Amino acid sequence: MHINFNDLFSKMQQQLESNQAVLDGSLLIELVNRIRPHDPADVEEINRKFQAFIQALLITPHAVNTLQNFILKLISHYKQTSLYADTGILSLDGFWNQLAQRLGAHFLPLINDENQLQDLVRRVFYQRSDKYWLDSIADEDWQKLFALINQGHSNQQEKLQIKSELIKAITVLSYRISGIGLYPEFINAQPDLTEYESPFLVQNREINEFIQHYKLLHQNTDPLAIIALPDASQALVMIEQCRDVVLKIRRAIKRIGVSISLTYLLSLLEQCLDRIELLINLIVEKDQIRYQSLSALLVDITSAIYSERSVRSLLANNSELIALQVTENASKTGEHYVSTDKQGFWSMYKSAAGAGVIIATMATLKILATRLVMAPMMQAFIFSMNYSLGFMLIHVLHFTVATKQPAMTAAALAATVQHQKGSKNAQIAELAALIINIIRTQFIAILGNISIAIPTAAVITLLWQYGMDEPLLSYAKATKTLHSLNPFTSLAIPHAAIAGVCLFFSGLIAGYFDNMAVYRKVGPRLKAHAKLKQLLGQERLNRFSAYIERNLGALAGNFLFGIMLGSMGTIGFILGLPLDIRHIAFASANFIQGTLCVNGSPEIGLIFVSFLGVLLIGLTNLFVSFSLTIIVALRARRVRFEQWKPLAKLVLTHFLTRPSDFFWPPKTPLEVDELSPVQKYSQK
Repeated sequence: MHINFNDLFSKMQQQLESNQAVLDGSLLIELVNRIRPHDPADVEEINRKFQAFIQALLITPHAVNTLQNFILKLISHYKQTSLYADTGILSLDGFWNQLAQRLGAHFLPLINDENQLQDLVRRVFYQRSDKYWLDSIADEDWQKLFALINQGHSNQQEKLQIKSELIKAITVLSYRISGIGLYPEFINAQPDLTEYESPFLVQNREINEFIQHYKLLHQNTDPLAIIALPDASQALVMIEQCRDVVLKIRRAIKRIGVSISLTYLLSLLEQCLDRIELLINLIVEKDQIRYQSLSALLVDITSAIYSERSVRSLLANNSELIALQVTENASKTGEHYVSTDKQGFWSMYKSAAGAGVIIATMATLKILATRLVMAPMMQAFIFSMNYSLGFMLIHVLHFTVATKQPAMTAAALAATVQHQKGSKNAQIAELAALIINIIRTQFIAILGNISIAIPTAAVITLLWQYGMDEPLLSYAKATKTLHSLNPFTSLAIPHAAIAGVCLFFSGLIAGYFDNMAVYRKVGPRLKAHAKLKQLLGQERLNRFSAYIERNLGALAGNFLFGIMLGSMGTIGFILGLPLDIRHIAFASANFIQGTLCVNGSPEIGLIFVSFLGVLLIGLTNLFVSFSLTIIVALRARRVRFEQWKPLAKLVLTHFLTRPSDFFWPPKTPLEVDELSPVQKYSQK
């Protein structure tokens, strides 16, 4: 397919010869339109069109000079500093102001300044997909294009103007980097910055010195004067040291925690450091590095034109560290939810069985609370406190609610995926072993909850019946309870999915508060609390503060999870929507209570269908919470795991060959090597 550029080159030449005050940017727009591929993902088409453009420049007489003159003169009519120093870089406004501004721009669009070079770039690269095909162009093709356009010694005035604008942008970025390095929150995260000379201040000094040398060179009018070429190597060394500080803070985040504002500052600082290095390379480096930097700057700016007003982009850039820290805390907790031997297996059963007793009691209290005539909000409060305090008690007594596991184990699985080592087969086998251990632990936890919750609920129901001489549930209420568990005629499964989402959020909340406890130094601040010291004494206060620091996340997660479960039905009632929750542990208790309170013996079909509903509710709870958590955990770690199919085959094959490993611990802990008989299957 032949693409003709001759007519565009002719029109550009005509405009240059007519000495128009302002050149027509639509010619540049048309030029990019002809190079732009129909499919931004089609690398072959991208290369073919770009090569055709380079070929047209080579074979068309004066085309290179015409294009160089046209582009440089067109750019010179615009203000450029803001494009180099601001586009693609977060504002110093802070996260919340930026979020409000971007949300507002969706309803009341911002006005573009037509005097800024951003406006021209926005009109030339007007498609959101432009950043993808520009990024797909090979480095050697960019080198060819820029080497062609940079030929000759004409347009010196325009070239000097661009360099002058680049110098202004470097100055702005350098002072901005110094300012960020002096933020109190930044210094709190890296106290060493106050003990030694901060690299953020030193880089500013070095860059100012480089700029003075550069200006001296270009302002010199004496042809016989000998002035050394400006050297930016020391400035680049200091920029690298600034990067090292950012890296140290990112590593320390696991220990010191992180806030939204610190995450925002780190993202902003990284963007400024990347951009200032690009701009310095454009001025002082050799042609090859200069052209490479120019192509990187073009791709970066084109991408930023669309992302700088995107709420999604802002959240993606700034939620990563928070999500990583939240899921990091969850993964540490998740490791305790995976048993590998018989001792851990039975320990999990005992822990889940203890929770079963409390769950049965909570289910009974919920039934009794429904007898009270209350306003909807008060009913939601009573239900929520029943759940919240019950879940917190379960945690304090070191018991386990089975459905709380997936939100934690998924994060542990994601952490394992991130730190994979060895061959692909060994990695997949290690993950398969972890998944089998997770499934087995989950099975015994559910069994522990149900096997104790059902008999405990039955005993409470019978004792109530004989002690109070009335059934715990009326016949109508009991029948309604059993029918609400029917997976075919009720909304039991969608309601179980809602509970799964609540479980997912409770896992994130737990991780968030664990992070906050570390970042805000909750433990040490409690220890130093004067009134609590008087009330409890220093020794008790030390134990209390240490417990809160270790368990704040779990307590907050359980408390807020209880509120979600307790208030969901009321929210549905207020909104007129069929919202409610179904949780396997409470569903199993409700199942036996409903069965015992139905007059006479209930139909065997109703019992079977209701029990099937209980099992499906459990599977839905687990699947939804596990899926959501692992998606967030993998994204937070920037991990793309593409071996799901061989992993699924490996787990399935292991189930077919040794199903007992999924329900009963093997005599020796499951090792990677033990999966070798089925590794061959994953290689197919």
